[in-house]
Amino acid sequence: MPTSTVLPAPGPAAGAPAPTPADTPGSRARLALADDLLTLLRTTTTEPRPDEQLEALSLAVAADLPVLLWGEPGIGKTAALTQLADSLDLPLTTVIASVHEPSDFSGLPIVGDDPAAQGVPMAPPRWAVELVRAGRGLLFLDELSTATPAVQAALLRVVLERRVGELRLPPGVRIVAAANPRASAADGWELSPPLANRFLHLYWVHDREVVVRGLGGVWPRAELPRLVPERLPEAVAFARRAVCGFLEARPTLIHRLPSTETRRGGAWPSPRSWEAALTLLAFGTAASVSREVLALLVRGAVGDGPGLELLAHLDRMDLPDPESLLADPASAELPVRGDLRQAALEAVVAAVGARPARERWEAGWAVLVRALETGAPDLLVAPATALAALRRDDWEVPEAVERLAGVVGLARRADQSVGRAAAAADAGRATGVRR
Repeated sequence: MPTSTVLPAPGPAAGAPAPTPADTPGSRARLALADDLLTLLRTTTTEPRPDEQLEALSLAVAADLPVLLWGEPGIGKTAALTQLADSLDLPLTTVIASVHEPSDFSGLPIVGDDPAAQGVPMAPPRWAVELVRAGRGLLFLDELSTATPAVQAALLRVVLERRVGELRLPPGVRIVAAANPRASAADGWELSPPLANRFLHLYWVHDREVVVRGLGGVWPRAELPRLVPERLPEAVAFARRAVCGFLEARPTLIHRLPSTETRRGGAWPSPRSWEAALTLLAFGTAASVSREVLALLVRGAVGDGPGLELLAHLDRMDLPDPESLLADPASAELPVRGDLRQAALEAVVAAVGARPARERWEAGWAVLVRALETGAPDLLVAPATALAALRRDDWEVPEAVERLAGVVGLARRADQSVGRAAAAADAGRATGVRR
């Protein structure tokens, strides 16, 4: 019986690479399955959900103001920008500022045939050319706090004048940047004052409910503000009146460069940043944004202190005219908020004191009675005392004073009781110390 010969399996052709485990059909199938799982994990949806940070960012982008998002690493700044670009249907162009040279923003010199006659043009980088070609987009300057001072200087024209080399970015391009605080940035630098003053500064923090629901697959949706056409002229007039009136009263805040390097790299007041605040106030008024969103925007433009002062000025602008209250006390509409109500009553007393007359004095008491009927009585002590001090000898005490006498007297006795209790407590503590 002939002996059979077992031949070896055919090997790879001469010169062909040996197959690796990743090249096998089974490995490719596993990788494809892993990709499917990653696709499911990355598939999320959005929902209309109140988010003050996102609303402030969307409004600033609509107002065409450069925005700088400050936040710790991993807080979600880049993710928010990506979602914003998707929601607004804007192509996103990301430029990592710290890995570029100054010439990447100011342009590279290109010598032509006759530079003495034609000059030397500054060629823009490719990303700028593509933005101009598209005519619209969201330019995201990331890692701004790790850019060297030379790169920051080159970015000045990009941020304010929208120029990159010889190109001018079209109006449809919005600019948003992101930065980490110097303490948490990789080899970080403080922002130079000229660059910092060109941005609206928004400080990005995480919201527990937003993060938890987002990891569950549903993130808040970024939407452009809904501007009411009929309110546009009124919004502009209100913003101009508010900012100009405030700066007339506080002229030292028109330009105030902070004394420390860190604060110079944030928001601070200047004519440029006040113009930004005026723009944001007009947009916020036309869109009827909340007080919290407006506070984020105003403080992000001119700084915390000046921004809070402007917001307080806005409250005073909403106070009713004291002359209108004196003209018709019975139907006077007073603010609900306690501090504003007291300010309105003090304005009424001041108006009577500016033009004292018996009829106006009696109308002032009628306004206080109206305040007693519609609000807390403890706010009436100071204005009632001041109004009583304006009485002339020949003015009879009106009946309205009798309605207020009990309240004012009770409040005074309560204050005196609190004062006596505090004094007794202080005396007791002093006695205990001596013992």
